[in-house]
Amino acid sequence: MKKAMFSFGMAALLLSCGSVKNAVTVSDLEGEWNIIELNGTAVVPAPNQPFPSIGFSTTDGRVYGNSGCNRLMGSIDLNANPGEISLGNLGSTRMMCPDMTLERNVLSALAQVKKYRKLDDGNMALCSSSKRPILVLQKKEAGAQTPAASLNGRWEIEQAGGQPVPKGMEKQPFLEFDMAQKRLHGNAGCNVINGSLELGEADGSGSALTFGQVISTMMACPDMEVESRILQAINSVKSFGVTDEGNVELYNESGTVVLLLKKSGETIE
Repeated sequence: MKKAMFSFGMAALLLSCGSVKNAVTVSDLEGEWNIIELNGTAVVPAPNQPFPSIGFSTTDGRVYGNSGCNRLMGSIDLNANPGEISLGNLGSTRMMCPDMTLERNVLSALAQVKKYRKLDDGNMALCSSSKRPILVLQKKEAGAQTPAASLNGRWEIEQAGGQPVPKGMEKQPFLEFDMAQKRLHGNAGCNVINGSLELGEADGSGSALTFGQVISTMMACPDMEVESRILQAINSVKSFGVTDEGNVELYNESGTVVLLLKKSGETIE
C-alpha cells in the first residue's frame, strides 16, 4: 500500500515548482505534513517510527516539526511572494538517535528550500532555487493531534532539565494531572506541589500547556538539587507531546524537552 501511495507523488514531481498551474499562497501551507519523499526517493521510516514531519502556522509565521529524531522550530516570512519560502534558519533539539542518516538528509533538503507548489494529488512540493522538487509533503489526517485527555493520571518524572531523575529516592518525584478539573498535583522529590493548568490549540510543537499558581510545601531536605530542577522545568513548560512509546514530553518555549514522564508503574527502556 505504501508503494502505491508514493507513486502518485513521484509522478507529480515531474511538474516544476515554477509552473503557474496549481498556484498557491502561504495559507495553503497551514497545518502539519508528513515528509514522504526526499530528492525523488520515498521516505521509509524505521520500524515503529513516524515519518519526519513539518508544520506551518500561517497566523504567526511559525514552523515546527520533527526531522526524524529531533524537533524542529523556526519561522517563515508571511509577506513573501506566493510560492516562495525559505527554511534555512531552522533550529532543532540536539538528541542523538541510533541512525541519524534520515535526519541529516531531511535537514540538508530543508536548507535548500526556496519555493513550494501544490501537486495534483493534493500533496505539497518544496523546491530548490532551481525549481527542482526536493521534498514532497502529505497532509496529516485531521484529528491526529495529541488529545489533552492523554495526560490524565499519574506520571513518574523520568528526566528533568535534560538529566535523569535518580531512582530509589525517599520520595520519588511524580506529577498527576486531573484534566477535568485542570489541576496539577505531585511531588518534586521533597515537597508536595499543587497548581492549575491551561490548555491551548495543538500544533507540531506539541499541544499548548502551561501551569499556573504552582505552590509547594516548604520542607528542607538534604539534597534539593533534583527538586530545584523539577520546579524550574515546570515553570518553563509551554507545550506537551506524547511519544510513540506512550511517554509524555513537556517542552519549553524553544521546543526543548524539559520534563520526560512515564505512566506510573511502567518502565522506559
